[in-house]
Amino acid sequence: MRLFLINVLLALVWAAVTGFYSFLNLAFGFLLGAAVLYLIREQVGSVGYFSRAGRIVRLILLFLYELVMSAIRVAITVLSPNMNIKPGIFAYRLKVDRDFEITLLANMITLTPGTLSVDVSDDKKFLYVHAIDCSDPDATRKGIADGFERRILEAFR
Repeated sequence: MRLFLINVLLALVWAAVTGFYSFLNLAFGFLLGAAVLYLIREQVGSVGYFSRAGRIVRLILLFLYELVMSAIRVAITVLSPNMNIKPGIFAYRLKVDRDFEITLLANMITLTPGTLSVDVSDDKKFLYVHAIDCSDPDATRKGIADGFERRILEAFR
């Protein structure tokens, strides 16, 4: 987290030196600061910073992919003349245990069309999820475990 703040500070310094505070100039300053930190990564101990950033980018790309694919699946389901669906709620056993990770997973599930996080158990071991088609809850559980939850664990542990 410290190196991210240094990177943001370097971006602000870049904007101050150039005199332009546009989004593109700040983004370029951020990338320039990341490049500088990458060059001196062994001296400042930032080797983990770049690998974590890559894992977070992969999590974001997975979310965007799942967002598009689930929107297509829901659109096909809704537009089909024979909606053969079984909506329902199932319990998903959580591997993540920190509040931030549980919240992130629940929000990613909720933002994905066709699923909705309903509740978290009091002991934070289960997440209750409503699915538009709950005919195979084990496949949905496996999809969450192999997708969002695995990437969250990779990015934040």
